[in-house]
Amino acid sequence: MSSDMSTPESVGDRGQWRPSRRRLLQVGGLSAAAAVAGGGVYAAVADGHVSTPEAGASGGVDRRQAPPPQSPAGTVTRTIPGTDIALPAIGLGTFQTFDALPGQTRSVRDEVLRRFWASGGRVVDTSPLYGLAEENIARSAVEDGIQNDLFVTNKIWSTGGYLGDASHAEASLDMSMRRLSRSAPIDVMQCHALVNVDMIVPLLHAWKSEGRIRRLGVTHHDPAYFGPLATWISGGNLDFVQIRYSIAERRAEDTILALAADKGVAVTVNMPLEKGRLHHFVGDRPLPDFARELGIRTWSQYFLKWVISHPAVTVALPATSDPEHLTDNMAACQGPLPDAGMRARMLQHLRTMPGFDGITRQPWYPGKNYPGIINRDMGAIRARSSWRSTQWV
Repeated sequence: MSSDMSTPESVGDRGQWRPSRRRLLQVGGLSAAAAVAGGGVYAAVADGHVSTPEAGASGGVDRRQAPPPQSPAGTVTRTIPGTDIALPAIGLGTFQTFDALPGQTRSVRDEVLRRFWASGGRVVDTSPLYGLAEENIARSAVEDGIQNDLFVTNKIWSTGGYLGDASHAEASLDMSMRRLSRSAPIDVMQCHALVNVDMIVPLLHAWKSEGRIRRLGVTHHDPAYFGPLATWISGGNLDFVQIRYSIAERRAEDTILALAADKGVAVTVNMPLEKGRLHHFVGDRPLPDFARELGIRTWSQYFLKWVISHPAVTVALPATSDPEHLTDNMAACQGPLPDAGMRARMLQHLRTMPGFDGITRQPWYPGKNYPGIINRDMGAIRARSSWRSTQWV
């Protein structure tokens, strides 16, 4: 069979292209040798542009008369399974990076979102648990009239006052709509970290049937929960799953990515840069010469192109509060992607560097500080006890 992944290998009953399980395993860590031998460019991109709803009339520019700017030519896009909606493969995460208190440099976050939109970015991931992230997304989105045009993936973390009590989840959805200044339904609502998943997923299905959300999914950042995630991918009738996946944390290749492709579930990736730890690890080391073959100019592009070149990945969600870093990240969504052999070569190059296998055991955001609500409140809790966790890094 040809290694050109634009040729359909598996077409589901909804007619969408999906790579075969064999192809997915070839690009994973379990079959690196076969992947090197196979070669070929397997990371095809979908044609077309992002489908977005009409903007609401609440504030800012009325974009109902001015369609969103098209993504730059050559942008890597992926189609949501079962739809004709093509999304740029690099999105924007907001955990901690958009949790800025009043009086802090919120204007910098405004610039991040404006550059993201101008460069063709569409998918923004957030959560009510991310401090003031939802409000700070809305600040510039409302001013520019794009609050309903952004493709928002959001989350519910809810238990209620007793089993089956949906009141807290209902209040959370309403609050997110207000904070984001949305009139259009949330594009993807997810059960955050599988909290109360047995109640929340059925509730998400009800919201979807009622038109209150467009799609639903589940999330987790910890590979220890990939087993339960796989159960919900198999039997939850999900549209999306959000997982952790990076060149340093590859356990999603064992089951999750192939399973999601088989089930027609879109995959968004959190922590593709390992919360700054990958950059901290490589430091000022130069890029390998072979990176030029893919137009890679920075380590961010190296790490992100590696992630989005897996054919099961729909969108990677690097988080940043730096406009220049945003521009750098979005450049990874341009130009060629590594094939299976190049992916193996990129990984092997990092493995030659002492300490690579210990990256995921290091603290998050080395050398950075985000003094928002999350760190303020967590700091207050830590001040009440001398005990320190060794696992939450």
